[in-house]
Amino acid sequence: MYKFIIVDDEPLAHDIIEEFSKLIPHIRLVGQCYSAMEALQFLNHNTVDFMFLDINMPKLKGLDFLKTLSKPPKTIITSAYKDYALEGYELNVADYLLKPFSFDRFVKAVNKITDKPKENTETQQEAISLGQQHHLFVKGDKKHHRIAIEKLLFIEAYGNYTKLYLSDASMVVSHEKISDFETLLEAKQFIRVHKSFIVAIAKINYIEGNRIIIEPHKIPIGQTYKTTVNQLINKP
Repeated sequence: MYKFIIVDDEPLAHDIIEEFSKLIPHIRLVGQCYSAMEALQFLNHNTVDFMFLDINMPKLKGLDFLKTLSKPPKTIITSAYKDYALEGYELNVADYLLKPFSFDRFVKAVNKITDKPKENTETQQEAISLGQQHHLFVKGDKKHHRIAIEKLLFIEAYGNYTKLYLSDASMVVSHEKISDFETLLEAKQFIRVHKSFIVAIAKINYIEGNRIIIEPHKIPIGQTYKTTVNQLINKP
């Protein structure tokens, strides 16, 4: 379970984030702070995995507050102003949500944090007990599907949509672009082999000529991606 706090002087912002977070089962809200000083006091006595941080707050601005922390938690900036995005990324924030933001954009931001392993013993024990740790939330068919990375075989571009093929023989049609998934997925686990296909490396049965076989599927290798695939084959 990933613990987070909200740092924002607007009650409405707290309400929106809290409601969105209730739809994501692996994150838990543990604190609500309405000023940077309140957040500083909370963090002095509690440990969290990440925080949603507003920029435009009285007395101490969000980014100035972030600079004061010697070991800040992972941070998702929430702001109505896009002018601070560059400064935010220079402070190594995980994402920058421009208000008002949609639920699917919220999920993308959370995924950037929760798709990476936590660096503590508690999370290692969770991974063992749960049997999986990585996942994606994918919007499709008016729902947000929680998909375990280990079940994902490959992704196919499908016009303005994408198809996600899973190991249980099911398939989810998503509104996201294939380029979005290429950004989200770990390069060590997935490889782009065609302008229309991304495959899970661990699920490849074999490579034959210009095709990748993931039973019972045959995925073409694009001309511009041959070098990448060859590097995969020739890895020691």
